[in-house]
Amino acid sequence: MMKIDLAGQTALVTGSTRGIGLGIARALHAAGAAVAVHGRSAAQAVAVAAELGGTDRAIGVAADVADPEQVAEAIEAVESAIGPITILVNNAGMTRDNLLIRMSDDEWDAVLRTNLTGAFHTMRAVAKGMMKRRSGRIINIASVVGIVGNKGQANYAASKAGLIGLTKAVAKEYASRNILVNCVAPGYISTDMTAALPPEASDALLGAIPLGRFGQADEVAGVVLFLASDFARYLTGQVIAVDGGMAM
Repeated sequence: MMKIDLAGQTALVTGSTRGIGLGIARALHAAGAAVAVHGRSAAQAVAVAAELGGTDRAIGVAADVADPEQVAEAIEAVESAIGPITILVNNAGMTRDNLLIRMSDDEWDAVLRTNLTGAFHTMRAVAKGMMKRRSGRIINIASVVGIVGNKGQANYAASKAGLIGLTKAVAKEYASRNILVNCVAPGYISTDMTAALPPEASDALLGAIPLGRFGQADEVAGVVLFLASDFARYLTGQVIAVDGGMAM
């Protein structure tokens, strides 16, 4: 049986104090990687890192990914504590849903700054070290909404479609340095948000999913784990939809 072993690797997972990001952080840590848990709240990030199992292979850091100075400081703290970042997972994201005609500039800008510009900041910050080592994995968490769109989410769809384009461009830039850049596009995953949906809304969403159910965070984490491993060493610039068949 094939086993993924990430011992000796250091991963930064942005937006990993809950939901999909937390599932990814847990999976990478269980596979042997040292993991930096990131969130806007230092207390939450530190608490999750402690849950993963101590300071030798886990650290919690806080930063607003939309602020390049905070990103640089967080990455410096991670690398000083648990080693050079060899795996970057850009999962930090937010929504500010509204119909286009009602969407404010602030709602548009906030989503693009976090979901797209934030990933640009982290990718740029880790790229130099990865280039020197001639090795690295960057895995961006987009969304099926970035592929098919969704009413009331013009800002979110644009940010996630932009993240897919960013993935492909950077994959071409750094392939010669053995830095592999790929994208995972989750569909509707079981979270507090989906649990709170009224039955009619939940049924409508499920009707659009060929597999007929919401996904689980560990199903997204499993694909990230594969992309971080040696089994994916000939794969770059790709978008893998983990969506139950929505974007066939």
